[in-house]
Amino acid sequence: MNQDANKDDALLLAIDSGTQSVRALVFDLQGKLVAKSKIELEPYTSPEPGWAEQEVDYYWRNLCEACRQLWPMIGADKQRIAGMALTSQRATLVNLDRQGKPLRPAISWLDQRRAHDLPPIGMGWDALFKLLGQSGQVNHFRSQAESNWLRTRQPDIWEKTDKFLFLSGYLHYRLCGDYVDSVAAQVGYVPFAYRRQRWSPPWDWKWRATGIARSQLPKLVPAGSALGVVSEDAAQASGLPAGLPIIAAAADKACEILGSGCFTPDQGAISYGTTATINTTSDKYIEAVRFLPAYPSAIPGAYCTEIQIFRGFWLVNWFVQQFGMAEVFEAEQTGVAAETLLDRLIADVPPGCMGLMLQPYWSPGVKLPGPEAKGAIIGFGDIHGRAHVYRAMLEGLAYGLREGAERIEKRSGVKLKTLRVSGGGSQSDRMMQITADVFGLPAERPHTYETSGLGAAIDAAVGLGFHPDFPTAIRTMSHPGDVFEPNDKAHALYDQLYRQVYLKLYGRLSPLYHSIADITGYPAN
Repeated sequence: MNQDANKDDALLLAIDSGTQSVRALVFDLQGKLVAKSKIELEPYTSPEPGWAEQEVDYYWRNLCEACRQLWPMIGADKQRIAGMALTSQRATLVNLDRQGKPLRPAISWLDQRRAHDLPPIGMGWDALFKLLGQSGQVNHFRSQAESNWLRTRQPDIWEKTDKFLFLSGYLHYRLCGDYVDSVAAQVGYVPFAYRRQRWSPPWDWKWRATGIARSQLPKLVPAGSALGVVSEDAAQASGLPAGLPIIAAAADKACEILGSGCFTPDQGAISYGTTATINTTSDKYIEAVRFLPAYPSAIPGAYCTEIQIFRGFWLVNWFVQQFGMAEVFEAEQTGVAAETLLDRLIADVPPGCMGLMLQPYWSPGVKLPGPEAKGAIIGFGDIHGRAHVYRAMLEGLAYGLREGAERIEKRSGVKLKTLRVSGGGSQSDRMMQITADVFGLPAERPHTYETSGLGAAIDAAVGLGFHPDFPTAIRTMSHPGDVFEPNDKAHALYDQLYRQVYLKLYGRLSPLYHSIADITGYPAN
């Protein structure tokens, strides 16, 4: 690090370790992306149906490679890097032994295995939850907790587990040599008190419900605070300057919200990523759905109130693989992305898809919808083709997020005024216009696609003192890009379809989903 770096010439490094890729990004203090390297990742392997795992060191090796590819791009400007911050995919878990070595592959957030036939929690907790009518929610939490699957299915691995970390905690360990992580990276089935944003108190039922010991978890520091410095070992592996300050950032969604410029509850942050989400930021703890926590914001002490569609814009990849071979072939011949060609495909399909409507539950979410849910497409006629199905898919995602936004508005008492849209889907002008029309609100695309990395850089800028506070840093570093205004005629049509059809779909189809599951065994209870 250049010790003479100042506010005029300092640069910030953000590492974004996502599901599909890891990116090393350099930003200046106005939020301009100066340089970027990107390594594509294999998201996971599936040793058994429903499993999603990845070799733990695979993440670290590719992070180092992304850094090594970055340095030739910036040359002498590397000396201007004053600090760094890391953001990563949420809820991917790592087991380490006492020597800090991985004991097994990481369990990805996309993993669908569940723990069954768990013993009672004991100490009166089971009776209390039954009395309060919360047994179902607690049992869901316990079945989802990866630690319980490991304890019951791989007890030898669990017995040797000295540290149980999210991917962010593991990467921070490799960077600085200490078991430390950001408060704002804790999203998953571990004993974390979301309201107080710290590990749960010793008496909390979650310790017994997960079997996790406090000693297995890292020290936590707030977002925007000093987390450590780059170690000599990490410097040799990555080319990062030894001693470079590391500032705590947040999980990728929280950083994406910050990077898109959303920091008040009347700003809706939409992410069209692998998981599609609608978020607002508030200094109040608000559960949009009962027992679905508000996650820590990348702004210390604030909360992200979130609703998600689990497979989200993954549906685009699904459509391309299943029905987009013509576009894939043309993309290979022309170098134009298949998704861009699909956008052209729907140019002549009117809003509402001539009566075709899609419910985007290709995979059930955390709380909404229920675990029995499946995707559905209704309204088919002989006038419909691939283009109609593709547009109905985009509209269905927008409907689903509008429903989530209305849940958040009802709980918070604050109406959304604007939308900031990030993620891969934000690169589609048609998706942006559909979003504006479905919501009836302006949809803004931030000035940079790398909003998650920018959010991490904002945390670093405040933590290093280059900006005095988060509002100043956000105003200085995050800027609106293209703005898509709603079309009144399209919004009126979407509003009718949404209220009269979409909102009724799940309630009426849910009994049939239960029957399908009972008859076929899929999805498993």
